[in-house]
Amino acid sequence: MKKCHACGAAWEGTPGSQPGRGEACTKCGADLHCCRNCRHYDPSAHHECRSSTTEYVKDKEKRNFCDEFEFSEKGTGGGGENRPPDDMDQKWKNLFK
Repeated sequence: MKKCHACGAAWEGTPGSQPGRGEACTKCGADLHCCRNCRHYDPSAHHECRSSTTEYVKDKEKRNFCDEFEFSEKGTGGGGENRPPDDMDQKWKNLFK
């Protein structure tokens, strides 16, 4: 299911299609054609993008003109997931028990 990166609401678009550049979430108004919703988005990658052929985008939550945009099934790109802020802290603590 394709979801908004900001609020997690399901995208109501046509299955198999991508949101248009100006399309926004019907629940919260966040831009949908943005890095945070792309499967190439990865906070740990160079410029936070796993695609090496895209141009740098400063604001990852705003609409952009990237031709390689592919709506992620996770809602926060392929490199991340929606998880509680303390999730990484808990994993770190479990590592050093």
